[in-house]
Amino acid sequence: MKMHFKVFVRAGLKGFSLIELMVVLSIAAILMGIAVPSFRTLIQNQRMTTNVNDFFAAINLTRSEALQRGVRVDMVAAGDGSNWSNGWIVFVDENSDQTLNSNEKLIFTHEAVPNGISVTSTVPGTRLAIGFNATGSIKLDGNQKGCTVSFALDAEDKKRIKLNFLGRPKVCDPID
Repeated sequence: MKMHFKVFVRAGLKGFSLIELMVVLSIAAILMGIAVPSFRTLIQNQRMTTNVNDFFAAINLTRSEALQRGVRVDMVAAGDGSNWSNGWIVFVDENSDQTLNSNEKLIFTHEAVPNGISVTSTVPGTRLAIGFNATGSIKLDGNQKGCTVSFALDAEDKKRIKLNFLGRPKVCDPID
């Protein structure tokens, strides 16, 4: 048994007219003009959240490694140690000089933060570093004992990470 199909095409229906196409393209352009700025803000907010989470995780890693290893572990601004925006490194600081030496164990590195996001801190001293001793307490500027430290990460929104004198970090949003 063979089946036959017939296709019926009406003579006047061959596609879109030029006017219909222009109307559809105009509506699409208007919708894109509304959507793109919102999408840009969404991307910027996601970058900020990602960097805050990365910084927070690095602080927690530094503290937990100090507790686990029973020695001082430092988190230091990468490069010359003067700007957190250049990234950060976590390492076992055997001589408490806040500088990674060839005999010290590197635990973690993080690359620079994206353009438009800056990281500032209230860490005292010229070298930006925080350290934790074997009990998880914060150590700053060589052997200085605990104090409250805060880090502000900002692009359009501001977010802050605060460390109390015990070294426990918390994310504050908005800044409080």
